[in-house]
Amino acid sequence: MASVGGSVVRDLEASAEDAELSLRPLSLDEYIGQSQAKASLKIYIDAARARGESMDHVLLYGPPGLGKTTLAHVIANELGASIRTTSGPALARPGDLASILSGLNGGDILFIDEIHRLPKPVEEVLYSAMEDYTLSVVVGRDEQARTVEVALPPFTLIGATTQAGSLSQPLRDRFGITVTMKFYTLDELVKIVMRTARVFAYPIDTQAALDIATRARGTPRIANRIYRRVRDYACVLGRSSIDESVTLKALDVLGIDNLGLDESDRRILTVMIERFNGRPVGVNAIAAAVGEEPENIVDIYEPYLIRAGLIDRTPRGRVCTDLAYSHLGYRREEK
Repeated sequence: MASVGGSVVRDLEASAEDAELSLRPLSLDEYIGQSQAKASLKIYIDAARARGESMDHVLLYGPPGLGKTTLAHVIANELGASIRTTSGPALARPGDLASILSGLNGGDILFIDEIHRLPKPVEEVLYSAMEDYTLSVVVGRDEQARTVEVALPPFTLIGATTQAGSLSQPLRDRFGITVTMKFYTLDELVKIVMRTARVFAYPIDTQAALDIATRARGTPRIANRIYRRVRDYACVLGRSSIDESVTLKALDVLGIDNLGLDESDRRILTVMIERFNGRPVGVNAIAAAVGEEPENIVDIYEPYLIRAGLIDRTPRGRVCTDLAYSHLGYRREEK
């Protein structure tokens, strides 16, 4: 019986993975949004295919959830190339990267997510690999140590980062193509939600999709996540499709308001208003007050709160705007 149960669990996990993969478009034509980036990439991809060469190295930059990983796989599909994926934190030692590089075939793509988190010794291995397609390997120890150059087949490195400024200048200079990912429009997000509904075979009407898109913070990953939770709610109610009334009730249960703020966002704003009395405050103080890491405040929460006009960054620190006060029901005291 245990083996049967294990099989069921594996089948469910496999189904979830298949659904996740099916959400990813396979071509630039299927990829929704990022029109300017797609137009440029199409030229570079077509040129590489026409010459029969590897495409130049690509740096994808933008906030989390905008489709950098998906775009890397689309590029690989368009080139007809195999893709190997890893991340900066997973490459702890130069040998980890050397092992992956030595296993690449000509024309392959190596995708490194969070490339800004590569340790410096590992990053230095990339320099010659990207520029000359050679791998410098140190053989021996102490006085017998010597460097051996190993030829690599031409390949394309695609790096993804949320912090382009954290990349060293030598590494940035070795990327011939830089793509800046932009936040998505409401229309694009509605299309993404409608596509996701078709993939899951659980229909949603256009107004409900717009309600989700409005709260998705310009980010496809968030839009798809909200859709899944609304689908769960509709399923429990015995609905075979999703309409606006079900969506609004589900969003209320999820605690996502009409500006797309969740409990964590509201807690940050509330702390800034109540504990710090609306005065300018540093990110470390905010993080300590809400029990978050400063990096999470800067990378995850703050970009949207600033873009939504709820927080301003000043030379003295972060401050809540009038919109934040009114949205949370506070009255700003006259100075």
